[in-house]
This record gives sequence, C-alpha cells and structure tokens, in this order.
Amino acid sequence: MRILIVDDERPARDKLRRLLEQEPDITAIGEARDGVDALEQLPAFAPDLLLLDIQMPEINGLDVAASLPVPAPLVVFVTAYDDYAIRAFDANAIDYLLKPYDQQRLRRALDRARARLPHGALAPLSASPCPASPHTALPVPAQLLVPERGGMRVVRVQDIQWIETADNYVVLHMADAQPLMRQTLAGLLDKLGPRFVRCHRRAAVQLDWVAGIEVLDKGDGELILRGGARVPCSRQFRSDVVARLQAGAA
Repeated sequence: MRILIVDDERPARDKLRRLLEQEPDITAIGEARDGVDALEQLPAFAPDLLLLDIQMPEINGLDVAASLPVPAPLVVFVTAYDDYAIRAFDANAIDYLLKPYDQQRLRRALDRARARLPHGALAPLSASPCPASPHTALPVPAQLLVPERGGMRVVRVQDIQWIETADNYVVLHMADAQPLMRQTLAGLLDKLGPRFVRCHRRAAVQLDWVAGIEVLDKGDGELILRGGARVPCSRQFRSDVVARLQAGAA
C-alpha cells in the first residue's frame, strides 16, 4: 500500500509516519506539506491512500479532495476538528480520524481502506478503486485546481463556459477569467464527464451554457452562450451537440 501524508505540521506528519511504519503491508510513505504540494506529487507518487489534514494554508483538505483526478486515491481525513465530519464524508472520505489518535484507531482506518478491494490490496492511482460496469458513470470533480504563479487557482467546474486548446494547454473560458491548464482537451473531457461536449477539434462547451446555435456557410456554425460568447461548432460535431442538447431538454 502506498500512502501520502498531507499535513502542514511536521510533528503531525512524523507521528503518522512512525505509526505507518509498523504496518507490514505499507510499501511506500510520502509526505506533502500542504494541498498544493500534494496535488503536484500525485502523478509521480501514485498513492493508494491519502491521509489528509483539513485546515491547511492556501488550499484546505476538502478542496484537495474535490480536485483529485478520476479515478482517485482513497481518502482518510486526519484533523483536530470534529465539525468537518459531514463535509468530509460528502467528499467521499472512507474515514475521519480525529486527533489525537493511536495505533489502534489508525489501523481501523487502514482496514477500511484495505477492505475496498479484493485480497486487501489497494489499486494504484491509474486503476479504479471499484470495478465499474459499462453503465456506471465515474464521479466528476466539482472544481479544478489550476497552477498559477505563486499558488493555485480554484476553478468551479460549473463556471467553465467552454474550453479551447492552446498548444500543450487548454484555456478555461469563464465569465471573468481564462486560466491556462497544462492538459490535453481529450484528457480533460474524460475527467469532466457528459456535462461537456466537443463542438470543434479545438473546442468543447458546457451544455448548460448553450443558449442557441447559429448555422453558417458549409454546415459549420457557432454556439451562442448565455452571456454572449460565441464558440465555433464545426459540421462534424454539430449533430452530436444538437443530440446532447435535445437529450438534456427531454
């Protein structure tokens, strides 16, 4: 089992590490000093489980949990405050470890993680924690964390009107900002799920923002969004956009 400890206080990280080192099935223990550090480490470290503090500078633990990639590692919140419990389980945490805790209480949390998959083994980040049927929709994030100079921007998915490719980046078009995210359009659409649809080889739109369609010459067109933005809609994607809009209106 690979575990990433996320806490801005070194003594708290040191205690968790000491206790985790007594568990025979833990093969790797990583540490992140805050939420930004944790999200940056995820792709390379590929944890099975996050032991995640809630109150941290810049990005709190609840925001980190809401911004995890899909499929995500399992999450156990570790905090000194009991008033976040409901929000923690709303964020799909498997346990809520209240400080101070001991080896026995930590082991119960780890056992919950072990029980999530057959044979007590946790899946790596690249695998789904629970085998999904072809008809099971993966959960989509409520927000994205976009690196910016000196920190991270929290972007609510519902505020993204449309997405445009820009070399190795995508532009997230919102009413008041257009942050850049290092991500392919196809990869981001896989993460965001059916609320977004591709309307051009270089663009996708959130269906809830579409107010109308204007057909241009040669079958191409433009999508008119609430707020006035106009997004290109090429002929090859237009029928799919129309079908998805009709399905949503039904």
